[in-house]
Order: sequence, then structure tokens, then C-alpha cells
Amino acid sequence: RLVNSKLFWPDLGSQRIMAITPSEGFALDRQPSPDADVFRITLNPGSVITFVAELSTPQLPQLYLWEPEAYKDTINAFTLYRGIVLGIAGLLAVLLTILFVVKGTSVLPASAALAWAVLAYICVDFGFLEKLITVTSSDQRIWRAGAEVALASSFVVFLFTYLNLNRWHAHLGYATFAWVVGLALLFGVAIYDPSVASGIARVSFALTATAGIALIIYLGFNKYDRAILLVPSWALILVWLFGSWLTVTGQLDNDIVQPALGGGLVLIVLLIGFTVIQHAFAGSAYQQGLFSDLERQSLALTGSGDTVWDWDVTRDRIVTTPDISNRLGLEPGTMHGAARNWLPRLHPDDRDRFKATLDVLLDHRKGRLNHEFRIRAEDGHFHWLQIRARPVLGSNGEIIRCVGTITDITEQRNSVERLLQDAMNDNLTGLPNRQVFLDRLQSILNLSPDSEGVRPTVMAIDIDRYKLVNDTLGIAAGDNILIALTRRLRRLLKPQDTLARLGGDEFGLILTSERDPQRVADFADAVNKAIMVPINFANREIILTASIGLVSWIDQQESAAGLLSDAELAMYRAKRAGGNRVEPFRPAFRTSGTDRLQMESDLRRAIERKELSLAYQPIVKLDDGELAGFEALMRWEHPKRGNIPPSEFIPIAEASGLIEPLGMFALERAATDLMDWQHAIDKMPIFISVNISSAQLLNNELYNDVRGMLTRTRCNPQQLKLELTESVVMENPEQARLVLSKLKETGLSLAMDDFGTGYSSLAYLTRFPFDTIKLDKALVANTSDKRNVLLRSVIAMARALDMQVVAEGIETPEDAAELARMNCHFGQSFLFGTPVSGDAALKLLRERFQPTKRAS
Repeated sequence: RLVNSKLFWPDLGSQRIMAITPSEGFALDRQPSPDADVFRITLNPGSVITFVAELSTPQLPQLYLWEPEAYKDTINAFTLYRGIVLGIAGLLAVLLTILFVVKGTSVLPASAALAWAVLAYICVDFGFLEKLITVTSSDQRIWRAGAEVALASSFVVFLFTYLNLNRWHAHLGYATFAWVVGLALLFGVAIYDPSVASGIARVSFALTATAGIALIIYLGFNKYDRAILLVPSWALILVWLFGSWLTVTGQLDNDIVQPALGGGLVLIVLLIGFTVIQHAFAGSAYQQGLFSDLERQSLALTGSGDTVWDWDVTRDRIVTTPDISNRLGLEPGTMHGAARNWLPRLHPDDRDRFKATLDVLLDHRKGRLNHEFRIRAEDGHFHWLQIRARPVLGSNGEIIRCVGTITDITEQRNSVERLLQDAMNDNLTGLPNRQVFLDRLQSILNLSPDSEGVRPTVMAIDIDRYKLVNDTLGIAAGDNILIALTRRLRRLLKPQDTLARLGGDEFGLILTSERDPQRVADFADAVNKAIMVPINFANREIILTASIGLVSWIDQQESAAGLLSDAELAMYRAKRAGGNRVEPFRPAFRTSGTDRLQMESDLRRAIERKELSLAYQPIVKLDDGELAGFEALMRWEHPKRGNIPPSEFIPIAEASGLIEPLGMFALERAATDLMDWQHAIDKMPIFISVNISSAQLLNNELYNDVRGMLTRTRCNPQQLKLELTESVVMENPEQARLVLSKLKETGLSLAMDDFGTGYSSLAYLTRFPFDTIKLDKALVANTSDKRNVLLRSVIAMARALDMQVVAEGIETPEDAAELARMNCHFGQSFLFGTPVSGDAALKLLRERFQPTKRAS
């Protein structure tokens, strides 16, 4: 009854011919048939009869006149065909169901449901259902509508499950769920109005097929294997859908079209079954161990990316697979051949070791080859390679072959070299750091008693008003000035002298090339004059001075640390005297250092005495002026000296090793205050930024300390930001990258402070996991014509990298409005608020957030 049944509101098997009346003779007998209106005609010989047919549709159906025996043969043939199709459909449904039970892959139940729906549809369409149960003509319409709804529903579920559409977008999952629920409601509609339910199901089937081909094409272009595998099945679905449309609209009208469409539907399920089984069991060979050990080892070697190195000792021929010549940019086969042909390509320092290693292996006839060497690529650069191989012995005990792998370890070696460089040298100037300076000085002191010609003089050199240069011109200017000063001082030294960077603006110098006191004094004056030479930067002439303390070695019991401490005491005396002078050390200076020692002692007890506290400077959203968070700033209220500024006690903390406990105190206090505020004001969307020092960052226990702090305070890590300046990161970039990556795993946010003034900030944005940048006030307050262009570019770049931007040093409301138009996220300056205590910050939060909460 599918032929000419219409797409919308189909008749679903109702009679097309209600009755046929002959002009004379016997009445026609209606024969039972699920497919057509069949009447038996009995005619008297020689009679001419006119038949009048009463139709239920406006279209005249196609009429066929059969002889009884021919009609029976045709029916029998179709019955055999339908039985075969039903058997295949039933077996497919059972097979996919069993596979689902055995395998449990999610796509199998969807495929099995589609197979069962097809089986149900064919049972109704082929009239098999009437042989199982009694079905009236009205019930038949309900059964057919229900089968079509089940077919449309299972078709949608299969498409969604097989293509795993929720993986691509969550909205696809919601749309599919709503679609299936709507189709499920049609089962109820089918009982009351089968035509409506069937019409909607047919439209749904067509829409699913159309949406499916669009999804398959899109996902296929995205190299999605499942979509590519489904192309043949879906092409057949589209052909079947086109044939169905021609049939239901009456454009195809013959005896075989309806059985052919049923068979085509089974063929579609058969193809889908093969596709699903291929997908479900892909890779099972690996899981069931069907690969040999040799094949498994070959796959593992391919996955590792190593190169097979095969040296045929008897023929003296080396072969690499894949050809390592390609990796080095050489012509194919260049590195294949005799072992001696490798020597010209090796680094000159590695050639003798490489040859000696191979010779030793051949002489001993046992052992294992594990050798690292450098080899020159076509572009002139050297690659670090590692050979790991074992010899193969012949029947005479001689090595006939040596087989192993070559691994490119260039990146690992470079990382190790960078770590060693960072551990021994200052990253900005390339000078030795404080620890290396002390080690060299101690080595010289150990030699001095036995060598009359070695009498070192130690100088501590501090640049006067260097912090003012940083604050005025920015860190970039300060870095360039330090590099320029380093070059000047190096030109004054002889090979046996040592220059080091001891701190931010402090240099250390070991002078061993001069012993005469007058010549030492002249050298110190030369250092001072070299620093005073004007430096041109950004159309400005900058003149700096230095405070220099010096001490000559006299006491054989003096240690390197003690000698440097004496030089620094003399340098501090020169700075207190106004700077721009050279101050030789005198023993009386040691008594003046007791104030510094006392402050260090007081600082050690300040945490226990609760003299340290945090002040919170507001950070606001520039688009609406709402409070977004705070920056935590350390404060020390000394019981005798009153409020001591951070500029005085932070350097003492850094020099004495107290900066790490102070930093953890600040971090834990900020987290505790944040939790207290959250208890007082529920769901408060703010964050707190806390500064991290270089000593904390380079401490291997920082990650564990932070995790412990988060566990104790139960603070939401997403509301804490750790701020680091570029100079902190540059002290040891490799270790900093590892530590920051681990801290990021805890959920903390990371901010780069003073951005735009450092030496390599742009490179660090991609190298380190920062999610916030703080624009330095020197960049924000810049009055040049290109200021806005520069700011807009930096903000756009940060947004493209999915980073938030905080602008510091905003001086006027106009600047704030301009930055807001540039889509800068936050602002922080005295324009928005001064640092306040924790209680005052809580009061401010209550004013901002509690009214909103009550209004809601």
C-alpha cells in the first residue's frame, strides 16, 4: 500500500477500490491481500461486461488482469523473496544485539535498534504480522504508523551515536534529544491518528538523511574516520529515499517497487552493520595479542621516533632506517656507507672519541654501545645524537654486526645547558651570579697564603638611584643600562679579574691584577668614572653614579662571605654618605652594621608577634567600574620604630633568606582573608593577587607548600593570582617554567607583572603559562604620540592569547575611559583606591555586593 500513499497524511493501506459493480453476471469476489485490492472475476462465455469501480482516492490506481494460475505463481515468487528478506533482517537484528552484549560498544545498541525497527517495518509491510496475530484493517494502519515512527526514531539515534555528535558541540546533543523525544510522542499520536504520526515520521526520516549527508561531508573534510566509513551506506540511503519519494507520490507504480524498497532497507542495514562491526572491532588485534613480538617491537620503534642504526662490520657499511640523512638536510643515502665516512660530519671534539668507542667495542667483542656525539647538518648547525646498540657475534666469536637506535637528543642537551647557564650566570648580563662569585673568591683565598703574588681586592658596587630610573623610564630602560654598564666595567678588567652581578643593581668585583694600594685606588676611581659617563636612551641623557666599597685581603682567616660582607658594609657607608664615592673598608664599619642585624632579628620574630599584615589595593573593572579584586601588599608595624616600608625590610628579608617564609605568610593570609570574606558574603566574584619572589620560585618545595596552603585554607585556587615580575622569571627560566606549570595544575592564576618594560616579555607569554598581564605604569603613563597605538596592540594581543589585562598607574578618569574603549579588563592605581586593611576591604565588599544580593 506504499504506492501513491502520499508523503503527508498517507492512507496507510486503506482500500483504494471500495467496490466494483459489473453490468451483468456474477458479482466480483474480493480476495484477501495486504498489498493490493484483488478481485476474482467470473465471466460467462461470449459476454461483454462493463465494470464500475467505486474509488476512495481521486487517482485511478494501476489495474492488472491476471489469469488465476499466473497470479498464484507471482504471489509465490514474491512470498519466497519476502521470506528471504525477512530472514536476513531478523539475523542482522539478532547478530547486532549479540555483538552489543559481547562487545558493549555504545554504537552497537543504536545499530541493533535500527535493525529491529527495520524488521518490524518489513513484518508489517510484507503482511507477516497478520500471520502471527489477528490484525484488523484499522489496527493495520496503527501498526504501520508505529513501525514508521520506530524506524525514524532509531535512524536519528543511530546517526547521533555513530558520529558521536556530542563530541563536536553540546547543542547537537540537546537538539537530538529533543528530536527523539518528539518522535517518541508520536507513538501515542499513532493510536488516535495514524496518518499524522506516519506523515511526521516520513518527514523526519527525510530530514535526518539530509542532515546526515551534510554532517558526513563536513566531518569527512575534517578527517573524521567514522564519517568517511559511513559514506557508502549513506549514499544508498539517499538512493532509497529518492525511490521512496517517487513511490509515495505515485510516480513509480508497479508490482515490484514496494518489495524492492523493503529489500533495499535491509541492504542499508546490512551495510551499516558491516561499517559498525568494522569500527567496533578496530584495534582488537592489538588487544587480543594477534601481533607477533617482532611486529609489536617494530610498531613501538616507529612510535618512539628513533632511527635504526645498523652497522655491518664485515662489509663496513652503516645503514639507518629511516634515512638519517633526511633529518640532517643531506642528500638521501649520504650517511650510508663506511663508518669512517661519518667522521668528517662529526664535531672535531667528538671524532676521536667516536672512533675510539667503536674500536674498543670491536676489540672486546662484547658490551654495549652507548655514545653521545655531535653531527653537522647541511645548514651548519650541530645535532646531538645518541647511539645505543649491541653487537651481534658470528660463529667464530667475532662481531659481524652492530645494531641499535639513534636518538636526536638536541633539545635535551640544550635544556641541560640552559639550566647550567641559569644556575651559574645572571640571565640578563651573562655575568657570574653571587654564588659563583663567592666560590671563585674562596678559591683565590685558598691560594693566597701559598702565593705571594695573589692579594685580592673585593669591591661591592651599587648604582645610586637605580630604582628611580626603573620607576621613571621602566624596567626595559633599567635592563639596557645594566647591560651598558657591564660592558664598560668589563673593558677595565684583565683576564685574571672577575666581575659578577650580586643583585638587582649591585655588582661584585675581584681585583687580582693589582696589589699596590695606590693602583687599587686608581682602579676604583676608574670604575666610578666609567659609570658616570652619560648614557643616551630614548632621546635622554642619563648620568649615573655609584657607591663603591672595597676591602683588600689581609687576614688569612677571612672567608669569602666575610670579605664580601665587609665590602658591602663599606658600600652601604658610601651610600649613606650621599653616594658617588669610593669607601675603603674600616673595622669600625662592623659596629654600624648592628642596626641591620637587629632589624633582621626583629623581622624573624615579626610573624610570631603578628606585626606583619596585608594591605589590599582595589582592582576594578574598567568597563563598569565594579570592584574585581585586590592586590595584597605587605606591611610591618614595628613595636618601636613604627611602620617600616617594604623598601627597607624586603631587601633585608631577601639577603637573610627570610623572604620565603614572608612570601608564604602573605599567600596564606590572603587566602584566609578571602575565605573569611566568602563566608561573610556568599558567591563573591573577586580575586586576590599576591607577589612571588625569586627565592620562592626557585624553591623546590614551593609547589608542595602551595598545595598544603590550599588544603588548609580550603580556598578556591581560581580566586588567587600569583604575580611575578619578568626579572624573577629570568633568573632561571627553565626551572621557572617547570615550577609555574605545576602551580598552574593546582588551579591558581599566574600574572606577569610590569609587562611591557622587560627584556623578553613577548617571548615569555608563549613560553610560560601566564593568563594575566599587568601593564607597567611607565607604559600606561607614556605621553608619546604612539602610546595609544602601543597599548591597543598589546591589549589586542593579550585578548587573542585569551589573557586578561590589568593596567597600573592610571592617573586620570580620561585614561581609564580610553583604556576601557581599548577593551582593557582591569585597572589598578590610587585613582581607584589606596591600600586598605583587611577589615576595610571587607566593608568595601559589603557595600558593593550585599545590596545586589538582597535585591535578587
